Amino acid sequence: MRKICATLILLAISIQLAVAGSVKGRVVDQNGNSLPSATVTIKELGKVKLTDDNGVFYFKNLPERVLTIEATFIGYQADKQQIDLSLQDSVPVRLLLNENNQLEAVEVFGERYKQPEKLDAITRMPLRPSEQIQSISVISDKVIAEQGALTITDAVRNVPGVTLFGSYGGVRESLSTRGYRGVPILKNGVRVDSDFRTASLASDMQGVESVQVIKGSAAITQGVGNDLGSPGGIINVVTKTPKFVNGGEVSFRTGSWGQVRPTFDVQSVLDRNRTIAFRLNGAYERMDNYRPIVSMDKVYINPSVEWRPDNMTTVTVEMDYLNNNSTPYTSTVNLAGDDTEALYDMPHSKFLGFATDNNNTKTLTYAARLTRQLSNVISVRAAYFAASNTTDNTSASLSSIKGQDLNKRARGISRSHKEDKNSTFQLDLIGRDVYTGTLKHTFQLGFDYKMADVASTSYGAWNGSISKLGAIAVDTIDVLADKIANPEIESVTWPGQSITNTQTSTYGIMAQEVLTINKYLKAILGLRYSSISVEDETIKKYQKTDKIVDGNGKTQTIVSDKTAISSSPKTTESAWNPMAGLMISPLENVNLFGSYTTTTNLRSAANLMSNGERIGASVSKQWEFGVKSDWLNNRLRFNFTYFHIINKNLSNTEYVEGTNQPTGYHIKAGDLKRRGIETELSGRILENLQVMLGYAYLDAEYQNSPSYVSGSAPMNAPMHTANGWIQYKLDKSVLKGLSIGVGVYYVGDRPVNEYSLSPDGHGSPTGTKPFDMPAYTTINAQLGYTYNKVTARVFFNNIFDEIGYNSYYRGGFINQIDPRNFAAVVSYRF
Repeated sequence: MRKICATLILLAISIQLAVAGSVKGRVVDQNGNSLPSATVTIKELGKVKLTDDNGVFYFKNLPERVLTIEATFIGYQADKQQIDLSLQDSVPVRLLLNENNQLEAVEVFGERYKQPEKLDAITRMPLRPSEQIQSISVISDKVIAEQGALTITDAVRNVPGVTLFGSYGGVRESLSTRGYRGVPILKNGVRVDSDFRTASLASDMQGVESVQVIKGSAAITQGVGNDLGSPGGIINVVTKTPKFVNGGEVSFRTGSWGQVRPTFDVQSVLDRNRTIAFRLNGAYERMDNYRPIVSMDKVYINPSVEWRPDNMTTVTVEMDYLNNNSTPYTSTVNLAGDDTEALYDMPHSKFLGFATDNNNTKTLTYAARLTRQLSNVISVRAAYFAASNTTDNTSASLSSIKGQDLNKRARGISRSHKEDKNSTFQLDLIGRDVYTGTLKHTFQLGFDYKMADVASTSYGAWNGSISKLGAIAVDTIDVLADKIANPEIESVTWPGQSITNTQTSTYGIMAQEVLTINKYLKAILGLRYSSISVEDETIKKYQKTDKIVDGNGKTQTIVSDKTAISSSPKTTESAWNPMAGLMISPLENVNLFGSYTTTTNLRSAANLMSNGERIGASVSKQWEFGVKSDWLNNRLRFNFTYFHIINKNLSNTEYVEGTNQPTGYHIKAGDLKRRGIETELSGRILENLQVMLGYAYLDAEYQNSPSYVSGSAPMNAPMHTANGWIQYKLDKSVLKGLSIGVGVYYVGDRPVNEYSLSPDGHGSPTGTKPFDMPAYTTINAQLGYTYNKVTARVFFNNIFDEIGYNSYYRGGFINQIDPRNFAAVVSYRF
């Protein structure tokens, strides 16, 4: 009996040892994002598990033998690995799934269950929008294609509260949100221009994967707090990279004003082991305008390569190039005083500039990114971005003539040239779902370094002294005349020239932590240290006239070329910016959040006041509260946000009393308070009914300001904006494949200028309340039909021919939104 018992005990022990193995792992996509509810199978045993919300699976009591672990997920290619439990008791596994059918996974806001492509380039965290305390909106390439969007402005009109601040004659896009002008626009996480107004970016939407908008003091993660619009948020334009599929798409678009636009998108896997892939996007476009003379011609190319040597490593290299020639133009003038709106409804047959006006922009960006998974929970991300932006602008300018009717305008010509080079290096250590006891941590510790080298040259005529460079006078025109002459200005001698070279370097250290206390509560903490160093030099070239008396007693006039050089000493400023928040999840798909963040503008901190003291940095403090929720199996998302922002210690240039002559010093300009709400609903209510609805309310006013009237709003800051897009796709009957979409976009009244008490350097009248630029509503529609691999779409834009304007300061460009226009595009997918 003892032998039998001993034998049974030994047999039980041997059986237990034979099934003592375990496997724990994670299923992720090609970007390292977890895939919840993926199916994981052990083929030899027929065991099946589903991954949890973090993409994690766990098998235990497995036999000590070779097993095959396979993961599958709808829309992705399966991945499998062989493990040998006879060599070790526990084996960690990471299964990587590549997208197989991208279209099925893409919603209006990107791909379901995933962090949008390259969102971590600006948030620096591996989290989906619903998991973060910032207000985040994403416009996917699906929406861009369905709406026929050709500009960044076309795309972000689907985001509540984001409006066009000014187009600078129709050649640039400077955007505004939460009452901030010049929101930083990044491309793949890198600055394309160093202009603190961010008014230089032009982009082609053919190569765009998505447009991401992070509102509020999201600039803390980027260290771009020195732009005018940094506390308002960040807009990131994400370009397309390989999806490890073989195929592509070609299309041809034609439309109003002679538009011709062929495009292509080709991608391919280059080796049998599917470790390297290539993608190439391109576009050519030319079109005229509803006004004579005005035209546009551009070429765009976007190649990229991605290498995945193993399941733990991804290397991506990409480039983006745009060469754009456009005619800058103004659409109208105001025919009344500074406090009255009397915008001239100028016939489309008129163009107020010269036939040779042109703006050439060449933009080149390139990037290299490396992501290495060190373990199932720890990864490292390194990225280098660089950009070169060159603009050459020659255009007419109009100014009112003192003592003359406001329809009479002096017309002049000026030129500017700018070469702007930027580079950024980021290095992040990222931990995801790291446990200490029952607490779960997702964290980021990172470093970034940025360099900017800008050479700006202006050509024109000095006004009296060499303090201000203006246009060279050419003639006087009557804007009400039946016909406006548009002569060619081929050869110009520029009597004045100003060259400014500015070098800026910044570095920052950033740490963030999302602490999951339990399924209902998360705490979010962040801290950034930023340092900026700036030095610049200005060279002013001018002609000096001297009269001398020669030996014969005759007076001679001698004109000589002179140069004046001034430079500012190198200044270095630094700041600490914290971020803190809570997220409460009373329901599985509902997240309530509250946060506090700050942004420090160091750009003007070293400027001196007349008493010799430094003006100091301007600091924005933001409180934000809201709710984010996902519905209908993550097909539909709802966001509501309340924000309260206070900008303290604003500053302005000081002027000699009663003149527009700067003293060389600066003055305090008080505070600016902003508060408001933003709400949006986007996704699919039904499988074939898609919506994007949004509304934003803004209450912005200056306080305690010697420069602006207390209670007045900043320029171009509408109190109300709204957007709506509804698309219905027929999926049954003989009309299967037909889609119908309608969009409505509203921009409310907004002040054309600041209500200034002192000069602002832009010719704004002092002590005079500015008039409001009128509100406008545009309605667009789209018809689409897909049959097999062919899709045809027709776009009807501004159907009711609404007139709306945007402007950049009084006397500058006032540009009209495009009148009613049509376009059609046919694409073939292969």
